Amino acid sequence: MDDLQYPIGKFNPGTITPELRQQWMSEISELPKRLASTVAHLTQDQLDTPYRPGGW
Repeated sequence: MDDLQYPIGKFNPGTITPELRQQWMSEISELPKRLASTVAHLTQDQLDTPYRPGGW
C-alpha cells in the first residue's frame, strides 16, 4: 500500500498557448455536467466506495 500515491508525476504541459488555455477552461467548465452524467446510474454504496484502501 505504500506505493499508492498521488500525484503520480510532475505536470508538464509543454508550451502553454492562448488556445490551449481556452481548451482547458472549456474542459473545466464542462466537468460538473460530465461528472454528474457519469455517476447518475451509481448506487449510494458505489458512490461511498473509497478510491483506494484508506482513502476517502
